[in-house]
Amino acid sequence: MGSLQWIWQYTKGKRGFVWVSVFFIVIASLLSVVYPIIGGKVIDDVIHQGKMNWLLPLLFIMIGTTVLRTIFRYTYQIMFERVGQNALFQIREDLYKKLQSLDFAFFNNTRVGDIMARMTGDTDAIRHFVSWVVYNILENACLFLFAIIVMMRIDWKLTLVLLIVTPFIAFFTIKMSKYAQPVFYEIRESFSRLNSMVEENISGNRVVKAFAREDYEIEKFKAHNEDFKKRNMDSAAVSKRYLPVLDSLAGILVVITLIYGGFLVIKGQMTLGDLVAFNGFLWMLNGPMRMSGWLINDAQRFVASSFKIRDMLGTETKIPIQAEKAAPELKGFVEFQNVSFYFEDDPDTAVLTDITFKASPGETVAILGETGSGKSTLVNLICRFYDPTAGVVLIDGVDARKWHVRELRNHIATVMQDIFLFSDTIEGNIAFGAPDATAEDVRRMARIADADHFIETMPERYDTIVGERGVGLSGGQKQRISLARALLKDPAILILDDTTSAVDMETEVKIQEELNKITHDKTTFIIAHRISSVKDADEILILDHGKIIERGTHESLLAAKGYYYDTYRKQLGLEVDMDGAQ
Repeated sequence: MGSLQWIWQYTKGKRGFVWVSVFFIVIASLLSVVYPIIGGKVIDDVIHQGKMNWLLPLLFIMIGTTVLRTIFRYTYQIMFERVGQNALFQIREDLYKKLQSLDFAFFNNTRVGDIMARMTGDTDAIRHFVSWVVYNILENACLFLFAIIVMMRIDWKLTLVLLIVTPFIAFFTIKMSKYAQPVFYEIRESFSRLNSMVEENISGNRVVKAFAREDYEIEKFKAHNEDFKKRNMDSAAVSKRYLPVLDSLAGILVVITLIYGGFLVIKGQMTLGDLVAFNGFLWMLNGPMRMSGWLINDAQRFVASSFKIRDMLGTETKIPIQAEKAAPELKGFVEFQNVSFYFEDDPDTAVLTDITFKASPGETVAILGETGSGKSTLVNLICRFYDPTAGVVLIDGVDARKWHVRELRNHIATVMQDIFLFSDTIEGNIAFGAPDATAEDVRRMARIADADHFIETMPERYDTIVGERGVGLSGGQKQRISLARALLKDPAILILDDTTSAVDMETEVKIQEELNKITHDKTTFIIAHRISSVKDADEILILDHGKIIERGTHESLLAAKGYYYDTYRKQLGLEVDMDGAQ
C-alpha cells in the first residue's frame, strides 16, 4: 500500500468534504480565468473601440468573480484543514493504541525519542500534507491546465513557444525529488536521535548534576544538534541547487511573452488586449512551476514521515493485547516446566535455563541471586511480559500463552524494581490498578505498606501531587506507595521485585508482618537480596546465570552450606573460611 492509499483511509467520515473541496477548487480555478479575459476586453473593446458602456458591467464581473473565487478558496482551505485535523486525530489515536498493545521487546529496542518523533513531528508533517499540500497540488494543476486551454484559444503559437520550457521544469523537478527523498529520511532520523538524547538527559538530570557532567552533556547535545543542522543544511543544499533553476525557468515565461507576443502584436497577428490577457495568465503558469519544487519537498517529507508511522502501526507484537472478555477467576497456581528463555536479539545468551518449580495459593516463593542472574525475567514470564523460548509456564494448570493477556494481568500485581509513579495525587497513584476503590481502602493499603504516616505529614496528604516519576519522594517512600498500589488491586498472584531494598530494617519488618496477614490466600513471589526478606518463604530459589543452583527452605539451605549459607553469614557480618566454617 502506498502512502496516498494509506492516508486516504483516514479521510473516512470526511470524504464528503474532500469531494466538495475538489469541486470548489475547479470552480475557483475557472473563475481565475475570467479576470485576465475581462482585462483583455477592457483594452480591446472599451479603450480601443470606445465601448464605454461595457466598462461598468465588465468591472462588476471582475469584482464579482474575484469575490466568489475568494469565498470558494477560503471554504475549501477550511475544509481541507478539517480533513487534515481529523486525520491527525485518528493517526495519533491509532499510534497511542498501538503503543499500549506493544510488548516489552519493542520498547527494549526502540528509542523514546524515536517514538516521540513519530507522535509529534511525523504526524504534523502528515497533517501539513493533507491540509495544505494536497489542495495546493490540485489548485496549481487546475490553474495550469485551464490557463493552457484558454491561452491556446487566444494564440496557439505563443502558447506552444511557452510550453517549450515545461519539459525542462519537469526534468529538474524529478531530479530534485530524487535527491530530496533520502535527505528527508536522514533529517527525520537525526531528529529522533536528538529527541532521545534530550529525553534521556531530562530523565537523568540528577545523575548529571551529581557527577558534575553538565559540560559533557552540553557537548553531547551540541554534537546531536550539529548533526541535525547538517541534515537540514543538506536539504537546503538540494533546494539551493534546483529551486533557483525552477524559478528562473518560470521567469523566462514573462520574457518570452513580451518578446514574441510583442512581435505578434506589431505584425498584426495578435491584438494588444489579447497580449494583456495572455500576460495575465502567466501567473497561472509560472506560479505552479515555482511551487512545484516546494510541493515536491513537502511531499517527500510526507512520504518519509508516513513510512515511519506505518512501520510502527504495522509492528507485530509477540504478545497481543486483545479486548476484555469474561474468564474464570484465577486461583494462583503457578508451575514452571523446564522453562528456558533468551532475548530474540541475543539468542546465544541464555537468560534462563531449564527452570522447574511449583507454587500454590497461600505459598511464598523467594528468588535470590546475583545481579543479572535472571530473577526479574523469571517473574516477567508469569505476567506474560515475555513468553518462554522453551518449556511452558502454567497458570492454574493452563499454558500462560492460552490465557487472555488482560485477564491474566488483572489477577497479577507487580511491584517492579524500577519504581514508576505518575504525575498524579498519591491517592491516584495508589488507586491506579483499582480506580473504583474507596478512600478508606486506599488508606488501609497505605497503612499495610507503612506509607500512611509519611503521607499524612505531606501538605495535602493523599491529595498531594507527586512530581514527574515521583520526584521529591525518597526511594523508600516510592517503594511503599508502589507496594500499596499493588496490594489494593487484591491480586491472586503478588510479585514483589526488590520491594523493600530502599527501606530500613525496622520498616521492612513491619511491612513483612502486615503482608503476612493479607497474603495467606495469594501466591507471592519475592525477589530480594536481603536474607531477612525471604527467610520465612515456603521455598527459596537461588539463581546463578539463569539456572537454579539451590532450592529449599531457609533452614534446609543453611544446612546445605552452599551459596545461601555463605550469603547469610556475610549479611550477618560473620567471616567464612574456604570450608564454610567460622
